[in-house]
Amino acid sequence: MPTLYLLFSHSLTEEQKQDAQKNLGVDAFVSLPEELQQLFSNVPPNLKELKTYLKPIKKWMEKHIQPQDFVLIQGDFGVTYKLVRYCKKLEATAVYATTERKSVDETQADGSVVTKRVFKHCLFRVY
Repeated sequence: MPTLYLLFSHSLTEEQKQDAQKNLGVDAFVSLPEELQQLFSNVPPNLKELKTYLKPIKKWMEKHIQPQDFVLIQGDFGVTYKLVRYCKKLEATAVYATTERKSVDETQADGSVVTKRVFKHCLFRVY
């Protein structure tokens, strides 16, 4: 059965895990090792190119990801683009999570209004 590799900066919700198992058929979830997660989650905004920066992540992907696997990629736009393309080279399926967003306004005792945004998982979509 396929594995879902997690290349993003959040933790999967229980709803996302169940969706991945049911609709993608995955039976395992694998996060980046801590040092690579730090790279993925903290891309310096002043880098002019990402090729060198992404080498350790691509090397790890090449070692672990198989053609039947899924890779959840969400993060820095340039990193996401390059890693989605790399998944195609590895013949794995890159996906992203879609969400329904709701805005809730709450009036406070002092008359001020606090807006909360609620995100609810909908599905995983193939890039």
